[in-house]
Amino acid sequence: MPVPTPALSEFSLIERFFAHATRPGEHVALGIGDDCALLRPPAGEQLAISTDMLVEGRHFFPNVDPRALGHKTLAVNLSDLAAMGAKPLGFTLALALPDSDPAWLAPFAHGLAALADRHDCPLIGGDTTRGPRNLCVTVFGAVPGAHALRRDAAQAGDDIWVSGTVGDARLALGALRGEWPLTEDDLVQARRALEWPEPRVALGIALRGVARAALDISDGLLGDLGHILERSGLAARVDVDAVPRSALLAAQPEAIARRCSLTGGDDYELCFCADPSARDDIGNIAAKLGLPVTRIGTITLRDTHRARVDLHDRRGTSVDIDFKSFDHFQ
Repeated sequence: MPVPTPALSEFSLIERFFAHATRPGEHVALGIGDDCALLRPPAGEQLAISTDMLVEGRHFFPNVDPRALGHKTLAVNLSDLAAMGAKPLGFTLALALPDSDPAWLAPFAHGLAALADRHDCPLIGGDTTRGPRNLCVTVFGAVPGAHALRRDAAQAGDDIWVSGTVGDARLALGALRGEWPLTEDDLVQARRALEWPEPRVALGIALRGVARAALDISDGLLGDLGHILERSGLAARVDVDAVPRSALLAAQPEAIARRCSLTGGDDYELCFCADPSARDDIGNIAAKLGLPVTRIGTITLRDTHRARVDLHDRRGTSVDIDFKSFDHFQ
């Protein structure tokens, strides 16, 4: 008969699985071990702070690879810093777990720490407790105030850009839910986009002083673009055929491809707005980072008699799409 693994205490759990993610950062005056962490942001810069929660059964499947989940738990928060043009300083982690199973915790912590190391973003505090699996990160970054990529800064005439490709994460989710079929190999590729998103931190920092407004695409391109339009009091004209898709998504039926790329979510690419005079600078940034960026439309003046987002295809024909962003309470 196997001997039950003794439960770990809160502090031994942190020491055993997360100590390697807590190395001091350049701007961390005091990390884990006290009642509060102390950050030392660069002189003249402002703190950028964001919190995201991932709940089992709502944001991830119970059987997801814990290493991938550790990566994504931090990635979605780093993506918020990227959207603001902020450089990571550190993060806190609050965990509610049904048990302290080392077989789950070890790969989860490894996935989290690997991404933290890559972005020089140490773990500086947090909390653990027993309960339904719930992962909550608060991330801290720094950005010169004048160069923060705020949602309310778009201007009429700005180009609308998207980094990378969008829609593969929603393609995977639909296949896992049985909404449409995918081959085993295609599902593996799509699941990588869903479970291993890449936060575009370097792009966000490079866009300081080049782009005006930005956000990360977490709840669907059209819905998230709507947040910029709402905050800036403007509208947009978008070419739905210009929205960048992977070869995998482009090979799907057009109705599925459009649904995934326009209203999907979990992409964590950047959607940003910039004056047309910045096109060469943006092209140079993309080339330097080895990351494609695609111009998909234009910011326009708001007309109360028309939809906020005017959609058309490559021929200029109007496109009517019933889209709705992801809602955490629906």
